[in-house]
Amino acid sequence: MPPENPVIVLVRPQLGENIGKAARAMLNFGLTEMRLVAPRDGWPNPSAGPAASGADIVLENAKVFDSVADAVADCAHVHATTVRKRGVTKPVLTPEEAARDMATAPGRHAILFGPERSGLETDDVALARTIVTVPINPEFGSLNLAQAVILLSYEWSKTQASAETLVQPTDEELLPPASQEELDGMIAQLDGMLEPCGYFRPESRATATRRTLRTMLTKPGWNHLEIRTMRGVLSALAKGPRKD
Repeated sequence: MPPENPVIVLVRPQLGENIGKAARAMLNFGLTEMRLVAPRDGWPNPSAGPAASGADIVLENAKVFDSVADAVADCAHVHATTVRKRGVTKPVLTPEEAARDMATAPGRHAILFGPERSGLETDDVALARTIVTVPINPEFGSLNLAQAVILLSYEWSKTQASAETLVQPTDEELLPPASQEELDGMIAQLDGMLEPCGYFRPESRATATRRTLRTMLTKPGWNHLEIRTMRGVLSALAKGPRKD
C-alpha cells in the first residue's frame, strides 16, 4: 500500500500571506492537506487567498487545531523542521533523508513548521520523532516559511512515482539542436567576413585562430532558429549601414 501524502502543519503562523504562500508551495508538488495550529490572526484569513495564487483547494480544506498534539494525533510519524535541536535529543535528518523516511515508513507523516519570527518551541519539537534541518549557510541561516515548506514538499515529490507527471516548464519551448551543416554554414559565413578584415593574420596563427573560433561557436549547442538569427546578424553587418 503506497504511503499517504504527508500533512503540512503550520504551528502558530502569524501572517495570512505566509499561509497562502505555503499553500502555493504545497500544491506545486502535489500536497493538499494543511493543518493550522492557533493561527495568530484567526482563520479563515482574507490575506491568504491572494498569496496562494490559485492554491484554493489547500486553503479551503485547511483544518484548525488548538494544539500541536491535537493536530498530529492521527499521525504515526512527526517531523519537526528547526535549525537547532533546542535541547531535545532526536535523530536529525536532511530534507532528502526525511522524504525517504516518509516514503517508506508506513503510517501518516506530519511535518511541523514553526511561526515566522521564532520557529518551533522546545515543547513542539518534543512531540516529534525526528528533527529536519536544512543544510544552509552558517553565516545566514534565514529561510522564510514558504521556502521551508517548498523544500520539504519538493524532496517528498521526488520520492513518488507521480513525480513523473511533474513538468519542466521550459521543456516544450526547447528547439532541437541545429544540424552540423547549418553550424558549418554559419562559421563559414563568419570566416568569409573576417578574412578581408585581416582577422586571421599573421598567417602562422590562422589555423589556431580558426580552431579557437569554431570551438567557441560550437559550445552553446545552437538550435536552427538561433543559427538563422545569427546569420541574419552577420548578413546585416556585411551590408553595412542602411541608407534610408
